[in-house]
Amino acid sequence: MKNSIIIRVVFFGAFAIMGIIAIQVYLLKNTWDAAEKEFNENVTIALMNVAKEFEKLGGTLPAYDLVKQVSSNYFVVDINNVIDANNLEYFLRREFERVGIRSDFEYGIYNCDTRKMAYGKYISYNESEKGEALHPKEQLPVYDKFLYYFGVRFPNRTTQVLSAMRLSIVFSVILLFTILFFLYSMFIILRQKRLSEMQKDFINNMTHEFKTPISTIKVSSEVFMNAPEVTANKRLKQYAQIIRDQNDRLNEQVEKVLQLARIEKNTFSLQLEKLDMADVLRTVLEGTRIQIEKSGGTLIADIPDTKVCVQADRLHLTNILHSLLDNAMKYCKDSPKMKVTLKEEAGNKARLIIEDEGIGIEPQHLKKIFEKFYRVPTGNVHNVKGFGLGLFYVKNVCRSHGWKIHIDSEPGKGTTVEMLFPTLPENSK
Repeated sequence: MKNSIIIRVVFFGAFAIMGIIAIQVYLLKNTWDAAEKEFNENVTIALMNVAKEFEKLGGTLPAYDLVKQVSSNYFVVDINNVIDANNLEYFLRREFERVGIRSDFEYGIYNCDTRKMAYGKYISYNESEKGEALHPKEQLPVYDKFLYYFGVRFPNRTTQVLSAMRLSIVFSVILLFTILFFLYSMFIILRQKRLSEMQKDFINNMTHEFKTPISTIKVSSEVFMNAPEVTANKRLKQYAQIIRDQNDRLNEQVEKVLQLARIEKNTFSLQLEKLDMADVLRTVLEGTRIQIEKSGGTLIADIPDTKVCVQADRLHLTNILHSLLDNAMKYCKDSPKMKVTLKEEAGNKARLIIEDEGIGIEPQHLKKIFEKFYRVPTGNVHNVKGFGLGLFYVKNVCRSHGWKIHIDSEPGKGTTVEMLFPTLPENSK
């Protein structure tokens, strides 16, 4: 994965996370405010009903400011008459339960003589504490604007509000774990990318180091083959030929790895020149024909006698032709049977078609064959060697030239590769 893609993923991921967190905080705050407002309104309604019950007992309520919220969890109610503590507890319990409030509370009644709050009782809905009169940790505050009033405090008001937000809190926790998982995934991706880059650098450096011994072996093998003692000995000559062939094969694989490394680093460049595709194809097919005939196969070539001029890099064009023909030979049934057709089409275009009667490719593998390192399973056939780089290289070379490549295949009947590329006038430069 390219660095620019990683940077964009991290940037947009961080932006999305910050946006999600901001939205979630906003929603939680609104939910808290709504739950808090609902709690305060329910308490106010219940306390007003309590005051009206005292009014039925002979009291006279003030015209306004009946219930006053002194703090977030403390309310005072102006009765304007003497308050019976037993009636107060009964009315409070009944009215709070009626509006759905089952939060612990404590109440007190203002004593005009001592000018202090006379503590009443702590009402708990916890079964272990239910009915017990608990002493407060601190005295209920005095409200000096009323004369006959009682006060109610909710020590666990925050718990009650949070309980009303239970679903929102659960979703927030799930979102938090999702964000943490995303951050962990990004950390793993970045670490794997760093390790992958280290691995690629190691492979590229090692591949470069192979070039020197490969060149030395090539020179040595040529000298060895031309020696009179080797030429006269058929067995030595055969071994010398094997050394040179395998060295050339190794050199091709090293070159392919180096070219793929340049493609991935965007340092891949083409040395474009005007070429006769028909002539290049004939040259490539000469060596291929010899190998096919040695295997007992057949090669049919349908190439026009006229020039088919294209603008291409000779080295890469030759490489991809060798790669496609080599695949057609490797994935044959018994002996390779192949047909290569080159034809010009309308609109200054030409089409190259390579057909074989090999084992074919299953549909589920066909769409993956251009992926790097992907190799089509061959079942019991184990003599097909390779790294899964050939078609990946072919695809990238075609893309760099602006050519189109398409592969059709039918299992058991063979594979057809088509390349479409623009042509140049014969008299153009």
